[in-house]
Amino acid sequence: MHFISPELEDYIAQHSQQEPELLAALNKETYQKILLPRMLSGHFQGRVLSMLSKLIRPLNILEIGTFTGYASLCLCEGMRPHGTLHTIDIKEELVDFQRKYFDLSPWGDYIVQHLGPATAIIPTLDITFDLVFIDADKENYLNYFELIVPKMNQGGIILSDNVLWSGKVLEPVEANDTSTKVLMAFNKLLKEDQRVETVLLPIRDGLTVSRVL
Repeated sequence: MHFISPELEDYIAQHSQQEPELLAALNKETYQKILLPRMLSGHFQGRVLSMLSKLIRPLNILEIGTFTGYASLCLCEGMRPHGTLHTIDIKEELVDFQRKYFDLSPWGDYIVQHLGPATAIIPTLDITFDLVFIDADKENYLNYFELIVPKMNQGGIILSDNVLWSGKVLEPVEANDTSTKVLMAFNKLLKEDQRVETVLLPIRDGLTVSRVL
């Protein structure tokens, strides 16, 4: 489902901050070499992530779902000096691709890559976070949220991507469509959970901003 026309999407991108050269190169190489390149955040959403990070000024960031590292670098743009971004992914074949662009950026020494299931890795992180970005397998969104909340600093922000799921959250759900069922339960939880306050933004495929109370 396209929520707005391609023409309007282009207008929005043209009237937002320009995509940095390194990210434009990462974007291009992702589309040339990597399967499912549409998973990349891209220019507009990347500038949204960058702006939110700059407003939050996080010291420690957690990203669940690295893909090729585009969003990782956008989030780093607002990170405080000597902060750290921990990013988790299960795709070993993308680790070197990610590291190439991380090391070309100013934040290479401050980005820690974790390879494996996030549900196993998050409990091992002895750190609290100011900013978390969830953009991984939808079936585990509820699990990720419950693992993350105890590790958040008060006032910290949790960003959750793809929460509109191409509009499937409004459609009859197939019996075997676990992802949509979980996302609908996740959206309901974020609205009702007394530990956070939440606003769902219709950016691309839906981006939720939740503030930990």
